[in-house]
Amino acid sequence: MITALRKIIQKVHNASDLDSALKLLVKEVKQEMQTQVCSLYLVDKEQGDFVLRATEGLKKSSIGKARLAKSEGLVGLVATREEPVNLEDAFTHPNFKYIEGSGEERYSSFLGVPLIHQRKVLGVLVVQQKERRTFDMEEEAFLVTISAQLASEVAHADATGALVRIQPQKKTRLKEARFSGIPGSSGVSMAEAVVIYPKADLSAVPEHFIEEDEVDGELDALDCALKKVREDIKALQKKTSAVLPKQEQALFTVYLDILDDKALGGEIADVIREGHWAQGAIKRVVKEHVKAFEDMDDPYMSERAVDVRDLGIRLLSELQNTNEASGEYPEECILVGEEITTSQLLDVPSKNLRGIIAVSGSSNSHMAIIARALNVPAVVGAVDLPYDRLHGRQLIVDGFEGLVYCDPGLEIKAHYKQVMEEEALLQANLELDLDKPTVTLDGHRVELFVNTGLMVDIARSIDRGAEGIGLYRTEIPFMIRDRFPSEREQVEIYREQLLAASPKIFTMRTLDIGGDKSLPYFPIEEANPFLGWRGIRITLDHPELLLAQVRAMMIASEGLSNLRILIPMITNVFEVDSCLLLIRRAYKELKEEGYKIKMPPVGVMIEIPAAAYQARALADRVDFISVGSNDLTQYLLAVDRNNPRVADLYESFHPSLLHALRFIVKEAKRAKTPVSICGELAGDPRAAVLLTAMGFESLSMGASQLLKVKYTLRHLTMKDCKQLLKDVFIMDNGEAILAHLSKFFEEKKLSHLIR
Repeated sequence: MITALRKIIQKVHNASDLDSALKLLVKEVKQEMQTQVCSLYLVDKEQGDFVLRATEGLKKSSIGKARLAKSEGLVGLVATREEPVNLEDAFTHPNFKYIEGSGEERYSSFLGVPLIHQRKVLGVLVVQQKERRTFDMEEEAFLVTISAQLASEVAHADATGALVRIQPQKKTRLKEARFSGIPGSSGVSMAEAVVIYPKADLSAVPEHFIEEDEVDGELDALDCALKKVREDIKALQKKTSAVLPKQEQALFTVYLDILDDKALGGEIADVIREGHWAQGAIKRVVKEHVKAFEDMDDPYMSERAVDVRDLGIRLLSELQNTNEASGEYPEECILVGEEITTSQLLDVPSKNLRGIIAVSGSSNSHMAIIARALNVPAVVGAVDLPYDRLHGRQLIVDGFEGLVYCDPGLEIKAHYKQVMEEEALLQANLELDLDKPTVTLDGHRVELFVNTGLMVDIARSIDRGAEGIGLYRTEIPFMIRDRFPSEREQVEIYREQLLAASPKIFTMRTLDIGGDKSLPYFPIEEANPFLGWRGIRITLDHPELLLAQVRAMMIASEGLSNLRILIPMITNVFEVDSCLLLIRRAYKELKEEGYKIKMPPVGVMIEIPAAAYQARALADRVDFISVGSNDLTQYLLAVDRNNPRVADLYESFHPSLLHALRFIVKEAKRAKTPVSICGELAGDPRAAVLLTAMGFESLSMGASQLLKVKYTLRHLTMKDCKQLLKDVFIMDNGEAILAHLSKFFEEKKLSHLIR
């Protein structure tokens, strides 16, 4: 079964379009199960019913015409029950409905299983036979397994099929397509797509068509790459001539022959002339040759696939190096990719960047947090997005609803232009409160800070009324380098930041890498990165990193009085004691070296349930406590915040989280230790009301949310906040809590703040 599954899945995965994928699927399943019919019905998104999309055994004329309502017939029964239906005599079942002209009247036995992707029924896969019989358990298990495996492939192929291919040199109207993801950063933007993909990876190269006047440029680029790779091979041949025997040396001649203008080079040039860009042409030609060699029975010939792939990668790398040197981006662009790193984000000039779309991740992934810091609309977790087909296409990113539109029509454009105008008007109204303190209507004062990691964000945050920096992510300067920054380099970075915010409080978190924050020069390979070596665990294992960092922070603070140091990912008091020992040691050394500095306040982040329930013991040891809501939610609910499959289980208003937060506040106040909260929860106006009522003295959030939170709290009384907290604390599920909060905001005429 496993061998058959792999074969079918691979063939469907390699299909060029949806129709080809579906034809292959029904053909291969029919052959493997040795049945007389295999058919696939898919949901028609526009009409809402099931339509026959592919069949082997029924009349081909029925494809695209045979239709059943969502709950109609045996297909509808399978979809409604979301489980297999296995019948010996389909005609006698009360749900049976004959489809005129399909030819299924000849087949008695019926086995149908649903294709379910992300909890939605996409379609029903059916096998049938003439003789009356119940399909056995192994046959049913095989069909269930293949449906589960192929649901995501069919969903992706369906999404890809939603895009009409651009015909080179022809100005055809493109079909508007819509894709769903998860809101990552609020806002709306319209711009040209720039696909980000791993370098020297043939499979990752996006499809991109070029105009007629661009063909010569692409041919020239290919010619330069071919010449450079030939030169490299000749140099390698010369270098190894005295070492390798003659038969091995002959391989270099083969490589040069393959790269000849009459062979691989010529074929790639022909594909470019058809309207493909050079990188995509290399991918297409090399992929065809590799497949041809791999399909050969002769072991020696099938091994040549490796040689062709190697040459393709060499050519691709040479082209990409040339393109990278230019470093050009469209005037307005939307970054699109399977996974977008912080360094890739920061490579794009901020004046050019209009939006971000990532296939992976969730609303609380590190990339989404950076997008919010940059105030750039983002959609993440768009798992069915055919991102490799989007390069150069016009997109709309809806960061409010988590939607992406490709080649939008006039009506959609008009709608989103209106949304953008409304958002601009809202921001203008919010800025009227810019210089006013955050005080409730009955006089309760709340401090609002911002989370940041970028110099440009610090200046913008202060301008938008932030009372200080509640969390500075020191890992970002580490992530955009190719080595650990020296102590002196860190001093320069931190000094610039502290001066920019002075005299306002500036909270620097010590290096927090691991999980979804990796350094290219310090790779951490783990099966469970979020439960592994990350945060303070790394820096305690490498005290030289922690000492250099805290020394740099303190040196940078000389003559200033706004530095606070924050320790992340604490799980026990021993870690706190160890960190404090190192920080005090660094302070003593610097005093002895003649620096005129003060010992900065030191706090800990509570992000792990174990730390939450030791809040009193931790509070007794430090100067302040800061709750990290993103990770605390993740660990409390056991939900990977980067995994779009479980994104809907990441509940910021889960009752357990709210109870844990109130417990932490109570324990901190018993110890008379200041307590704040940083993370995306603090930036949600609805949550800010509850957090204020719990007793958090300061809230730290993304700069783009600060004015919304300020406006909310300035238009409520503390009595309102406490009553709301009391109401939600008796509720036992997050959805009920959200519904109650929405109703409250409507009554208070604040619903425009939670779009």
